[in-house]
Amino acid sequence: MGRKQNWDVGELERVPLDRKLTRDGAFTILLLHPRIPQNTGSIARMCAGTGSRLDLVAPFFDIEDSKLKRAGLDYWPMLDVRVYPDFEAWELANPGRVPWLVEVGGPKVYAEAKFAAEDVIAFGDEQDGIDPRLLARWPERHLRIPQQSVRSHNLATSVGVVTYEALRQVDWLGLE
Repeated sequence: MGRKQNWDVGELERVPLDRKLTRDGAFTILLLHPRIPQNTGSIARMCAGTGSRLDLVAPFFDIEDSKLKRAGLDYWPMLDVRVYPDFEAWELANPGRVPWLVEVGGPKVYAEAKFAAEDVIAFGDEQDGIDPRLLARWPERHLRIPQQSVRSHNLATSVGVVTYEALRQVDWLGLE
């Protein structure tokens, strides 16, 4: 009775039986150079729960990092995870897709964005954020999360806040 601990669940029990790895119309969460394995692990867990795709753009930590494993690597069999050597490679593999860019100082609050199914929502690394050249390239897609004058939200929290607002706007894509 009750929930099983992740370490008590066998590999076959982790594979979702009732849906594809990425839901129809699902969002892609794009992490640009994530530095903290625990944040990426938590984001992976959220992507598994929402049926979202997770794209990682290098450079970033060692995927085999024990901190990542503790934070969510055991959810990766439930995910569509794609790794790219740089942003240019991501663009070549995703022609025509223009990401929403969530970063401090954006002209628009994330809840003002008009999200659509299959949108890409991008987040920069925990220290440097999104490259200013990308922000300058798509200023109309630059979003912020309102907060006091400190960068208080960690990456995993920020991804969760924006992803769930986007899901709300598209009527949850069939999530229950």
